[in-house]
Amino acid sequence: MFQRVAIVGLGLIGGSIGLAVAEHLPGISTKGYDASPAVRRRAAERGLTGTVCETAEEAVAGADLVILCVPVGAMGEVARQIAAALPPGALVSDVGSSKRSITRSLTEALPGQPIIPAHPVAGTEHSGPDAGFATLFHHRWCILTPPADADQALVKQLAAFWRALGTRVEVMDAEHHDLVLAVTSHIPHLIAYTIVGTASDLEDVTRGEVIKYSAGGFRDFTRIAASDPTMWRDVFLNNRDAVLEMLERFLADLEGMREAIKAGDGDAMFDLFARTRAIRRGIIELGQDDARPDFGRADHEG
Repeated sequence: MFQRVAIVGLGLIGGSIGLAVAEHLPGISTKGYDASPAVRRRAAERGLTGTVCETAEEAVAGADLVILCVPVGAMGEVARQIAAALPPGALVSDVGSSKRSITRSLTEALPGQPIIPAHPVAGTEHSGPDAGFATLFHHRWCILTPPADADQALVKQLAAFWRALGTRVEVMDAEHHDLVLAVTSHIPHLIAYTIVGTASDLEDVTRGEVIKYSAGGFRDFTRIAASDPTMWRDVFLNNRDAVLEMLERFLADLEGMREAIKAGDGDAMFDLFARTRAIRRGIIELGQDDARPDFGRADHEG
């Protein structure tokens, strides 16, 4: 197991990693850094890492695992910033959700450094140093996308690290990862941002009414649409090809549903709705969501 972990970026994911390491791997020392002085102060108050450093270079010095928890668009810049301070042989990883672009950015910025990108598929709509908690990764997946020439011993070591934090680990090709996440995460976020924006722009429905009469479906869209705008802007810019491919498929299916509604084709609608129920059951059976009414909310609305 790694002995000295550096976490660069102390928001929801970075802070949760630090807290999870302290809870599950207390023998590992952690150092952290965030570009925001206010975040660093709060991270130190919460004890998100053993030491909160004033520079990224100080944080990575002596580390044998460095995890970059910054927006996808900032990965290359941060990697270049820490390049001279990285110990030879220290493994560099990340937590971003667009693996092809991150692999390219890190490889270009850190030639000769071991790099194994990773994506813990976990999170909430909250961000910042107060959002992290030690159990965020429990029963979630962490996808590793090692380059073809990656040291398999390091792949196993990183997988063991993430399993110790409570995740299930999967290894896949970066291109396949980006396609899978485009349909399971990126497109749903794009739809959520768009439908909430549409509701807020309606001239004959007031914003107060949108808020007051939100039913469960729209309310869940607003939860997703409350996610960090910087992070999601960078996701769409850096996973553009896969997102556009999945978006074309979605738009074709949406057009088919529009035509079914227009034609009063109840059979076509019923067939789709029946198929999608099976997906929901599968997600619950894998322990990836809550089967209780209203997704386990305390105040269930009929």
